Amino acid sequence: MSPPLRERWHQDELWKGLARNDLQVVSTDHCPFCMNEGYMGQPRQKQLGIGDFSKIPNGAPGVETRMVLLYDGGVVQKRITLNRWVEVTSTTPAKIMGMFPKKGTIAVGSDADIVVWDPRTTSTISAKTHHMRVDYNPYEGRRVKGKAAVVLSRGEIIVAKDEFLGKKGRGKFIKRGSPLLQT
Repeated sequence: MSPPLRERWHQDELWKGLARNDLQVVSTDHCPFCMNEGYMGQPRQKQLGIGDFSKIPNGAPGVETRMVLLYDGGVVQKRITLNRWVEVTSTTPAKIMGMFPKKGTIAVGSDADIVVWDPRTTSTISAKTHHMRVDYNPYEGRRVKGKAAVVLSRGEIIVAKDEFLGKKGRGKFIKRGSPLLQT
């Protein structure tokens, strides 16, 4: 993946930067290339680089685990506040993408996209239980605290108790506006 994983001491510096607002957002490129052929109908992808490193598809899966990893590593470990976690996972991305206040806030006229978070739940990250269409998880076996209990999209429950309840085709294109960047 790019950039490659770094030495452990870099993590402390990144957390400090996130807490101080030197870093405003944490994101993932979410490139879920499979290791083995046939997983959920996917062809062999990562192994294309055997014998030629330049042919390995770049990236790693991460969209499903991003919020829980930030909560567990940030809020639970007291590196960032709960409010800062919401800011870096929701409000600031919506502002950067020019979608605020339609997205990224709970307010009259906004879309009512809400995650009800259970801070007490503990779980183990695993490819066997994630919902991403990929046969491995880079955080396999990591124990984390906190989890989305319910997810609402435009006021409709689309996830409850780890079950996707949304309907195919209910997505809605949102045209980006101008970014609202802090000065």
